[in-house]
Amino acid sequence: MKQVTFQGNPVKVLGSIPVVGDVVPEFSLTSSDLSDLTLSSFMDKNLILNIFPSIDTPVCASSVRKFNEEASKLDNTEVICISADLPFAVGRFCEVEGIANVQHASTFRSSDFAEIYGVAIPEGALRGLTARAVVCVNKEGIVTHSELVKEITNEPDYNLALNAF
Repeated sequence: MKQVTFQGNPVKVLGSIPVVGDVVPEFSLTSSDLSDLTLSSFMDKNLILNIFPSIDTPVCASSVRKFNEEASKLDNTEVICISADLPFAVGRFCEVEGIANVQHASTFRSSDFAEIYGVAIPEGALRGLTARAVVCVNKEGIVTHSELVKEITNEPDYNLALNAF
């Protein structure tokens, strides 16, 4: 079990985040239209998985805005913003914010995703949410960058993620 912090307080995290060189684990999440969204849906594309607790927090919303802004500049790359939020809530946020260059996926029907990707928070006030992380995967399915953000209220290192391919 790893540990990150939330506002300086320790938070346990289950699982192991994929590391550079790993074959990325398959996933099945829920897309904005409530259909299943799988890793294999993105064959032959680079992926940036922006994983965070909830769109309803300033830092999470900021990361979605930043990746949305940068996504249109990336060649053959999809950005998937992953949280426990219901697709309806994220849909409202994206509509109000004009978010159109990233895709949201929800963990609400995928209880194993968070542990498989090393971001599961098993206890405390954030239990059931994910820690903040970014996993970049090339079109061959190999991890090219991963970051488990040590302080949940901090943003990820965008430069490393955006230059991982």
